[in-house]
Amino acid sequence: MTRRGAVKARTAALNQMRGLVAAAPEPLRAQLTKLSAAVLVTRCGALTYDPTKLYNPEHATTAALVGLARRVTALTEEITTLDRQMTPIVEKVAPRTTALFGVGPDVAAQLLTTAGDNPDRLHSEAALAHLCGAAPIPASSGRVRRHRLHRGGDRGANHALHTIALCRMRYDQRTRAYIDRRTTEGLTKPELLRCLKRYIVRDVYTALVADFNALTT
Repeated sequence: MTRRGAVKARTAALNQMRGLVAAAPEPLRAQLTKLSAAVLVTRCGALTYDPTKLYNPEHATTAALVGLARRVTALTEEITTLDRQMTPIVEKVAPRTTALFGVGPDVAAQLLTTAGDNPDRLHSEAALAHLCGAAPIPASSGRVRRHRLHRGGDRGANHALHTIALCRMRYDQRTRAYIDRRTTEGLTKPELLRCLKRYIVRDVYTALVADFNALTT
């Protein structure tokens, strides 16, 4: 929960920085547009301004950007510390889950938390899919047979599955081949993500059950 809050706060601060840059006076905007988040934070953190001239829009905007850059840097350090604290615990408790492709410590921690809060819903792969909001829901119309994304379930666990799916779509060759094949069959991106999440649940369920069984023996 603490890490998630820090990530949300950092994202909000970065969005504020982008907004300030877009509305900044031209000399400042020209320096800071079209930069990656990391470069933007570094550049803004190195800016200087005159505290006695904050009535000037350029100095006022610069002061705000410097403050936001410091906030982002502090939040990044907090997230790094939390990851350093959490990683060895998660890897010790759930070695099989963390070994899955695309499952980092934060994703594994979310899946463990969801499963630990709902042990009675781990009796089957389908039950875990419903718990994570990844079960297919029929949405057929006339002769068109299709399913839609499940909007229920634990949203934290669903976000964890989403993260795994995006990672596999980018870096896993088997997943990329699957995406190409199903795209030629006419599936949209939301439908592809739904299918991927459901397949990922199969891997996650097997790993989670094995990890939980190892803890009780």
